[in-house]
Amino acid sequence: MTILIGGAWPYANGSLHLGRLASLLPGDVLARYFRLKGEEVLYVSGSDCHGTPVAVQAALEGVEPGDIAGRYHAEFAACFEQLGFTYDLYTRTDQRFHHGVVRQLFLDLLENGWLYARTSLQAYCETDKRFLPDRYVEGTCPVCGSRARGDQCDACSTLLDPSDLTDRSCKLCGSPPVERATEHYYLALSRFQTALAGYAASHAKDWKDNAVQLTKRYLEEGLQDRAVTRDLDWGVDVPLQGFEDKKIYVWIEAVSGYLSASKQWSAQTGSRWEPFWLDGQGDITAYYVHGKDNIPYHTLVWPALLIGAGGLHLPDRIVSSEYMTLEGRKFSTSNNWAVWVPDVLSRYQPDSIRYFLIANGPEKRDTDFSWRAFIHSHNGELLGAFGNFVNRTLAFIDKSFDGIVPEGELSEEWRTAVSSLYESSGSLIEQGRLKEALELIFEFVRSANKYYDEQQPWAQIKLDKAASGRTLHACTQLIVNLSRLLHPFVPFACERIGSFLSLDRPAWESAYVPAGRRIEGLSLLFERIDASRIDEEAKRLEQQRR
Repeated sequence: MTILIGGAWPYANGSLHLGRLASLLPGDVLARYFRLKGEEVLYVSGSDCHGTPVAVQAALEGVEPGDIAGRYHAEFAACFEQLGFTYDLYTRTDQRFHHGVVRQLFLDLLENGWLYARTSLQAYCETDKRFLPDRYVEGTCPVCGSRARGDQCDACSTLLDPSDLTDRSCKLCGSPPVERATEHYYLALSRFQTALAGYAASHAKDWKDNAVQLTKRYLEEGLQDRAVTRDLDWGVDVPLQGFEDKKIYVWIEAVSGYLSASKQWSAQTGSRWEPFWLDGQGDITAYYVHGKDNIPYHTLVWPALLIGAGGLHLPDRIVSSEYMTLEGRKFSTSNNWAVWVPDVLSRYQPDSIRYFLIANGPEKRDTDFSWRAFIHSHNGELLGAFGNFVNRTLAFIDKSFDGIVPEGELSEEWRTAVSSLYESSGSLIEQGRLKEALELIFEFVRSANKYYDEQQPWAQIKLDKAASGRTLHACTQLIVNLSRLLHPFVPFACERIGSFLSLDRPAWESAYVPAGRRIEGLSLLFERIDASRIDEEAKRLEQQRR
């Protein structure tokens, strides 16, 4: 089986915050899990360097869009590396390779009859002497009445055009726009209505509920044709005469990055991209991992483009997170009400961040990040449960058995429980139910701690050293397997356990370490975070708010 995992492409117009990271992290958990299973995995993503968010930010700063994109792409790549993301390729959309793939896809859609040209009225700013696509316009959403951008309303997830908004204003100067005629190419999305309705119905069991419901809503409202070109000077050139001053619209260009990144990975490594994309060349399962705001692009727009191009595998599983708030309030980049990823990585372990965002993340419903919950999660669960079990077991062996794993065996009851846990947690991971999988594994951690406490190896050793050794031997086997089961979630700690016990490369199956194995370089997996940090972080957050 081949596993394609597409992680959403963050806009390279500002730093990542924890809310955005929470929607991306499940992709790495899936990639690590399937590699442990021995499947062929291709995990791709990159920075979305085009589109109005980048161009608008550049205009506000008085620099070129490429400067903004380059700055934040480098920052994203560094953050993902620190967090342990295992992309096979993390690239960017402003590269020549990507441009070539997108232009060819555009031409394929045109040749297959899915694109057509028409003249329409578009927002135009007479002050700035320019057309105002997408986020260059702000106003009031006609559906829910919230403040919205010219491409989408975050409050109700409605896809919009600038002309849909009321009380419109130019993002750059605040002037109300006028309308001028301009010619653009459109995707005949309405003609995909029947095919996409059937596709969505057949995959409902494999998608998160928010994806099912939001896609159903769009289909019931009726799909509308969408422009695929824009009056912009930053982006992918339209490969047609007479359209030299226009660019391919980012909403079809960015999702095409999954295909272009796969082909770029192939070109760089010599591996074949076709088994991950062509149905006749592999048993493919394609996961797409993103936030709620990206659902229609992955359940309707991208499938339509793939159908229109012909022969390419459609998304199978949609892993779409809900929203995360911060201390009870919505993340706000404009007000600097955010926990920025580069900042939090400078003070806390990557595993602590990864654990919290899965255990408390917005997998099925909106959730909240608070510093109190984060620090209690680290101290109570990572340190208090997992780290405590590992370190007290191995430290006891180090002290009382000269650092040598003593003789013993794991009971049949424990062996069955371990084997069952691989199966049950693995099934949950494959369904995108990562929070439940992690909870199940930590129930096992608590059972292991209970076993240690009940056996009391510190008391056993006074009466029967061999009995104490058998307890510690069994606990060591549980640690070995926990280092595999938790590897997709907290890889840094699990890799350190591997070094303590000189373990083989992990796999998603039961493993046992022989008696006589020496413990090497033992140190604490996690250290306690002082509770005073809760107030310190709360003050920091308030002080940075604009």
